Amino acid sequence: MMDKQTKYTKSADAFAQACNYLPGGVDSPVRAFGGVDMGPVFIDSAKGSKIYDIDGNEYIDYVCSWGPMILGHTPQPVLEAILAAAKKGTSFGAPTLAETELAKKVIAACDSIEKVRFVTSGTEAVMTAIRLARGYTKKDLIVKMAGCYHGHSDSLLVAAGSGLAETAIASSGGVPDSIANLTIVLPYNDIDAVKAAFEKHKNDIAAVIIEPVAANMGVIPPIDGYLQALRDLCNGNDTLLIFDEVITGFRVAAGGAQQLYGIDSDLTCLGKIIGGGLPAAAVGGRADIMEMLAPLSSVYQAGTLSGNPIATAAANATLDILTKGDCYERLEASAAKLEAGLADAAKSAGVDITINRVGSIMSCFFTDKPVRCFSDVQATDIESFKRYFTAMLNHRIYLAPSAYEAMFVSLAHTGEDIEKTIEAAKSCFGK
Repeated sequence: MMDKQTKYTKSADAFAQACNYLPGGVDSPVRAFGGVDMGPVFIDSAKGSKIYDIDGNEYIDYVCSWGPMILGHTPQPVLEAILAAAKKGTSFGAPTLAETELAKKVIAACDSIEKVRFVTSGTEAVMTAIRLARGYTKKDLIVKMAGCYHGHSDSLLVAAGSGLAETAIASSGGVPDSIANLTIVLPYNDIDAVKAAFEKHKNDIAAVIIEPVAANMGVIPPIDGYLQALRDLCNGNDTLLIFDEVITGFRVAAGGAQQLYGIDSDLTCLGKIIGGGLPAAAVGGRADIMEMLAPLSSVYQAGTLSGNPIATAAANATLDILTKGDCYERLEASAAKLEAGLADAAKSAGVDITINRVGSIMSCFFTDKPVRCFSDVQATDIESFKRYFTAMLNHRIYLAPSAYEAMFVSLAHTGEDIEKTIEAAKSCFGK
């Protein structure tokens, strides 16, 4: 329950109204706040590190629109670029110079990308990467890791089966078993499971797709040697390695997690930050694979709003800022300070937590054990997280409303924001 000083009356009324017209009252499930047993807060506006709800409450925001707002909300250079582009036209369905400009920036930042195709969402980027992998290798099976989310396309909306290296089962209604059976789900950070899958399905695996830093079951970094071992297995089996860097791309480093860990993928999926807060995403990779796409070859992909001029303007403005100066050093300093402060606050309160952090993304798990895979996450104290979330919200700290999501630090978060967050945590741990 909310404490009596915190008023969410307008949000409660808005949610009741929305439920009459939108399934579950929302356009994306986690926004319903079901993971924390309460109704959602409706947002009115945002600026810098802050968001404001329709009841007039101000929060320090660590959701950052689930990652894209690395500069903070409404940064002036991005707003100016959006306005200038909008005045010239909101959509053409035709090539623009801005698309090529953005492609050059993405390719310059990521060593493994030689050509890139822009799309409108991370789901679409992944869907295209999977189709490319199958078209290029002439194989059908896909390996993914339990707990890694790659959007809601049918091939990847699946859960682990009953045995090691077994094909998956559908985790959503509307996904036919015949599609789910083409995906193998394995534990994250378990290279032996991947080896077993290749032994069992030799010559049939088109691609291994993975978040190189898992960030959709909370933040889980790869253990030492894991990504290199995946790279070696793919090389030895004529299988493509796909990095889903929708969250980590331009977030943990300018060149994403593959720059951080020194591992090149064959295909990379990007999103969130490259849209500058607008709907945009991309799939990129080796030229010989990317040139399988229509109109050059047989793998079809199209989209009316792909490379939308407003989205590309926002993306170009965002990347111009991120690829200059000391942005990533500043993000690292802020995130490290927050991590240390939260750890000290929990220790002082006698609460066991494990904090996983890579760059400016992190998660606080309520457990005294390491968290290295999805089953480890499932074994954490979810009820304690729910209580912590509610208490932090009442202290005007806006966290993701799920124990399976990440915190994001932006360039707009000030030292004062970090201190206020740590002070709030001292009051909220153990409640």
